[in-house]
Amino acid sequence: MDLLQTYKDTDADDQRMSDQSSPDSSPPRLTIIPKSAAPKVDDTMLSLTVADAIANKSLTKPLDPTQHVVAFNPTYDQLWAPIEGPAHPYAKDGLAQGMRNHKLGFVENAAIEPFTFDEQYNTFYKYGYAADPSASAGYNYVGDLNALKQNDGISVYNIPQHEQKKRKLEKKKEALEKEGGDEDEVDKEEVENPATDAWLLKNRKSPWAGKKEGLQGELSEEQKKYAEDYAKKKGEEGDKNKDKGEGMSDKSTFHGKEEKDYQGRSWIAPPKDAKATNDHCYIPKRLVHTWSGHTKGVSAIRFFPKNGHLILSAGMDSKVKIWDVFNSGKCMRTYMGHSKAVRDISFCNDGSKFLTAGYDKNIKYWDTETGQVISTFSTGKIPYVVKLNPDDDKQNILLAGMSDKKIVQWDINTGQITQEYDQHLGAVNTITFVDNNRRFVTSSDDKSLRVWEFGIPVVIKYISEPHMHSMPSISLHPNGNWLAAQSLDNQILIYSTRERFQLNKKKRFAGHIVAGYACQVNFSPDGRFVMSGDGEGKCWFWDWKSCKVFRTLKCHNGVCIGAQWHPLEQSKVATCGWDGLIKYWD
Repeated sequence: MDLLQTYKDTDADDQRMSDQSSPDSSPPRLTIIPKSAAPKVDDTMLSLTVADAIANKSLTKPLDPTQHVVAFNPTYDQLWAPIEGPAHPYAKDGLAQGMRNHKLGFVENAAIEPFTFDEQYNTFYKYGYAADPSASAGYNYVGDLNALKQNDGISVYNIPQHEQKKRKLEKKKEALEKEGGDEDEVDKEEVENPATDAWLLKNRKSPWAGKKEGLQGELSEEQKKYAEDYAKKKGEEGDKNKDKGEGMSDKSTFHGKEEKDYQGRSWIAPPKDAKATNDHCYIPKRLVHTWSGHTKGVSAIRFFPKNGHLILSAGMDSKVKIWDVFNSGKCMRTYMGHSKAVRDISFCNDGSKFLTAGYDKNIKYWDTETGQVISTFSTGKIPYVVKLNPDDDKQNILLAGMSDKKIVQWDINTGQITQEYDQHLGAVNTITFVDNNRRFVTSSDDKSLRVWEFGIPVVIKYISEPHMHSMPSISLHPNGNWLAAQSLDNQILIYSTRERFQLNKKKRFAGHIVAGYACQVNFSPDGRFVMSGDGEGKCWFWDWKSCKVFRTLKCHNGVCIGAQWHPLEQSKVATCGWDGLIKYWD
């Protein structure tokens, strides 16, 4: 302002003075020159400092861990600075969601060779210490440092077993030397004997070091004879058990009052007054009897054919029991011939004999009345299902679905395998005869159904769809035209037994939970009802025509694995479960 004042025109000043002096002019104005009261300061350095702070602000500020792009080169300290600020409202341990790549926090990938990792992992579990891969320098071990010192830091892969043995021997020798023990005489005697540690120590560089086998001398006559007898005995046992399952002595106990009554009739003879009243069946409502005797779960039940006055049960306690239904309701006989759980049972047509299949890989053919084992069959694999041919003239033919994907056919009279049906890709679960017993249908863990002509090992119909599940139980409708298959996706599917074996899409029974359990499916004798157990201990009844649930009964604690309708009584049903009980409903 001062400088501007100096440059003003003098004429303008003169003019102004003349104006002020004139009587008509306005009153004079005072012009105040503005001046700063603050002291004069050289601010060059200040401006430089501020500019430098602005430039370095981005370099000192910590990085936000959630940002994906960094527009400058951050320093090491910035990259590894702890996250500052208030606690994250939604993070339990202070880690922001963007930083978390594991449920326990942030896991950083490390490039470690698989061999190195395995070596340190196994070393830690054997010795208690391991190398620390994150340690940059110095004492880079974690774990039991005393054990590290004691073992000289070796890993499990550093030193082989025989080398460790040598080290122990050497240490032992050093200790003895320190004690000053007189061991020369001992060494002299032991060095000559290849079975001693001293000989091993001396000959440790020999290729046979580590083998404590003495020199083989000549066998005496007695030893030779014993060796021959032993080899012969082992050979005989090998031949005998080559195709056999686990052996066990067969026993049977009769629990009834007498095996024959006053008229000389056997205890398995059906009562004379039993006659069929099952032309119109009804759903049972109440529990009328409980059979308990198995110490573990019951895997299957079968009524005596045609009459149903006895019921046979297979237990996971390796026993098979037969119970009276009409009179006393007690156990009549126990059959003990399996060393493991019994998987399946099947009566012959007249009920005088029955088959059992156990997890001990044996199939046994029993006489129902006497409890004797008529014959035993085994292929060395577990049989999952056994069936006799239902034709009266083919009651000597046995079919068994095995765990090795085969269906094996035996002639009971000769004990010979007469046929093998080998097409399935998984263990065989069911065998069901159809079409006047000329064909049979099998299901398997390979989620398929296969239809075979009896006696011919060629599949005539193969049913496998992408949506199909395994079917561990199949039952034939009383009219012979339909098959009910328990599918493991919690439904019962119906297939026709005619030429094409088509799925009946209009009939489907659902509502029960059977996934993971081989719950048996069955029909009422008049074909009006379908029934099945389920995984929650209930027994379900559906109407055949409408496919609607008719009734559910809570039968067992745990799985209700089997349900059978009485062949003569119109409203009597037996169920079995993994709680070891068999229940009779009316």
